[in-house]
Amino acid sequence: MIRTIATAALVLAGGAFVLTWLEVQKATRVIAPDVYVAIVAALFAVGGIWLGWKTATRRHGPDFIRNEAAVRSLGLTGQEMRVLAELASGRANKDIARALGLSPNTVKTHLAHLFAKLEAGTRTEAVGRARDLSLIP
Repeated sequence: MIRTIATAALVLAGGAFVLTWLEVQKATRVIAPDVYVAIVAALFAVGGIWLGWKTATRRHGPDFIRNEAAVRSLGLTGQEMRVLAELASGRANKDIARALGLSPNTVKTHLAHLFAKLEAGTRTEAVGRARDLSLIP
């Protein structure tokens, strides 16, 4: 987490320096205003794509290890773990039911058990607690 914050801070500081340098270049008429606008637009486009890519991708490759002790201590069943994984992917109850071959009422029951075992009130809270306990990537 510290590395991510430091990287973002360095990128933002570098961007501020480049923008200030470009502003000085424009003010001293070294570059034309049209070129200045094009460069700033390109920098923002590249920065937005980079930032979106960094924040949208989750790093959970082969190094993710499920916390089996937490699974056992919470008393989570295999089916509840499958429902939790589908829940973490953002699926609706009907989609989870279709994916796992269950009825929507069964999914609701599993979700109620998950919420109780994880002491969560919402879907987002349940997924957050599950990630904190390393139950899901």
